[in-house]
Amino acid sequence: MSNSNCGFRFNCLTLSVVAAIVVGIVTAFLTITATITVAPLFLAVAFGIAVVFLALALIDSSLGNGFGCRCGAAIRLLLVGILGTLVTSVILLAVTFAATSIIGAIITGLLLLFLTLILTAAACYIKCTTECDE
Repeated sequence: MSNSNCGFRFNCLTLSVVAAIVVGIVTAFLTITATITVAPLFLAVAFGIAVVFLALALIDSSLGNGFGCRCGAAIRLLLVGILGTLVTSVILLAVTFAATSIIGAIITGLLLLFLTLILTAAACYIKCTTECDE
């Protein structure tokens, strides 16, 4: 039997990227209007989430789980989210931006974009690895 159950992954990943972009834009807008602010504790938690997902991805890839299902696109998207979250959270922890700074709002939007990408791409990866017929 072919991998007919894996045909959803394009739609799942597309939805993942679209959701992440929407969350990032909304976050940037709310940050630039000073409706929300980013606390250092949130940045540390986001950094921690990225580190945990990176460890889980490394463990999973070393075990070889899910590669028969051709879930490589979900793994790549997950790694993009992880690395983006790590970089943007370190930037926001290292540099203090004014509440209505355009650059700070863009970087905060990127942080939430990448964090959303981690969560949604992980869901797509789990769906792909559990629903294949191989």
